[in-house]
Parts: sequence; C-alpha cells; structure tokens
Amino acid sequence: MSNDVSELQERAGENESRYRNLNERMEPHNAVHVWVDPPMPDWVCECASTECMNPVRLTLAEYEAVRAEATHFFVVPGDDHLSLAVEHVIERHERYWVVQKIGEAAEVSEELDPRS
Repeated sequence: MSNDVSELQERAGENESRYRNLNERMEPHNAVHVWVDPPMPDWVCECASTECMNPVRLTLAEYEAVRAEATHFFVVPGDDHLSLAVEHVIERHERYWVVQKIGEAAEVSEELDPRS
C-alpha cells in the first residue's frame, strides 16, 4: 500500500473517531432527553470530512448497534459522505448508512475506540 493511501486512511480514521467521541459525550444527554417515542435524538455525522457537522437521527438502539463494532461508523446517506479509500457501506437505512473502516483507518479506529 502506498504511503499516500496509508496516510489518507490514518487521517480518515482519526477524523471519524473524533466525531464518534463527540457522539459518545452526547449519549448521556440523548438518553435522558426523550422528545419522541421511540427516542430518536440527533447525532453528528461520522464521515471523514473535518467540516461536516450534519445531524443524523438514530434511536438509542441503532446507535448502540453501530457502537458495538469499533470499525463501524454512521454517516448521512449519500455518496458525498463516503470516502471509498478508507471505508465501505455495510448497511443502508433511510436516515443513515453504516460504514466499516478498512486498512489503516480500521486500525486507527480500533486504537481510538473509547469503549475498548
């Protein structure tokens, strides 16, 4: 694998892990402030873009299902939130897509997972 691809994957893994950590800090708030039934709070898109702060609506159960794997992240549905050099889509839902990191991005995601 070239250094450029490896560096891109590492950066993407770090960027998406930052958003995951932000969402982890939001979880306690989202868990107690129920506005709809079932609860469907806003989370921050976990795409690789350093500028994306788009909201993504997931139930707490959906959020926990994504968090169960350190290499899984959720993004706003659409190709503009994908970075195919570092991830592939494993689930497509109307409100969000689940992506799985590959290569160096997967390794970084596992290292930076706050739940491990």
